[in-house]
Amino acid sequence: MPDAANIKPLTALRFFAAFWVVLFHYWPNLAAGFTPEVATKGYLGVEAFFTLSGFILCHVYLQGFGQGRFRYGDFLWNRLARVYPLHLATLLGVGLMAAGAGLAGIVVGHNIVSWEALLANLLLVHAWGFAPVSGWNHASWSISAEWFAYLTFPVFAFAAWRLREKPFLAVGLALALIAILYPAFERLAGFSLTDATIKWGALRIVPCFAYGCALHALWRSGAIPSRLAAPGAAIMGALVLGAVQLGAPDPVIVAVLGGLILSLACMAASGSSFATQSIFVYLGEISYSTYMICIPWKIVSVNAATKLLAIEGEQLPVLVWVAIVGALIPLSAISYHLIEKPAREHMKSWAHRRARQRPISVSA
Repeated sequence: MPDAANIKPLTALRFFAAFWVVLFHYWPNLAAGFTPEVATKGYLGVEAFFTLSGFILCHVYLQGFGQGRFRYGDFLWNRLARVYPLHLATLLGVGLMAAGAGLAGIVVGHNIVSWEALLANLLLVHAWGFAPVSGWNHASWSISAEWFAYLTFPVFAFAAWRLREKPFLAVGLALALIAILYPAFERLAGFSLTDATIKWGALRIVPCFAYGCALHALWRSGAIPSRLAAPGAAIMGALVLGAVQLGAPDPVIVAVLGGLILSLACMAASGSSFATQSIFVYLGEISYSTYMICIPWKIVSVNAATKLLAIEGEQLPVLVWVAIVGALIPLSAISYHLIEKPAREHMKSWAHRRARQRPISVSA
């Protein structure tokens, strides 16, 4: 099987998942007069991210876990280096944006600058029930959920390792968890699990992450013939679009999204060049920045556009809306190259230097 860096179609898929979330948040600001189902269901891009996360982390770490080479501390530091610098940067950016708005006489809502939620945001536990309101960069709730999955990864890895020789059972159990948990949660909480963010957001990642781990076991087993990968991806892609357009229940769409992820991974393993072009891979690499800056950029750009163009309300002309959405790509690239990537590399290199400086004990 290829290494993690070579599952390029899955890297590309991250961008489309991020853009799906962007569509969900930005479409209400378009003066279109209608809302397509693909925009209405855009919040499920987060579920795609969660499933991809389980798949990729098992791909990178499961073998070492099963063979006793997994170092939990190193794993957590590497994951923190991946998500925390940009989370902190966007939190500070929202704070500065709010301060500037205050100086300009613009009232800033309590849901944006919430001092009660600050500590939970800084500790990445604001989707665990420790934050009274979303506060700061709302999109970061899913990073808090990811952090929960990272902390509990040994539990997922233990189950995945035990079921590695029974991949169909693993997938069946993961699908059963999805089928049971989603309706049970809605009955108990009074709202859908896919609506959970600050409240119960940490639970929202569990079924998707487990599903991603199970799909990795099936992919790794080689049980899916390579000749079926391309037609499988086409069918699954069409099923995702069809399920979204028909307004299928969220658990059904999540299940089909997993089939698309599996099919794309199988295509990569078969040597297909589909979605391996550098532009798609690059967009996937900057997708975390796209996701993390989309809400702050929306607040700034939409408010600026409505004031400059003297627009009543927040619905924008098509060309203005397209320009604002399109600007996310260069802004994401700037964020990636100036903040996300260098900060991640600095944290990892610092850990490597610390590891080299540790004294080596010699037993007599």
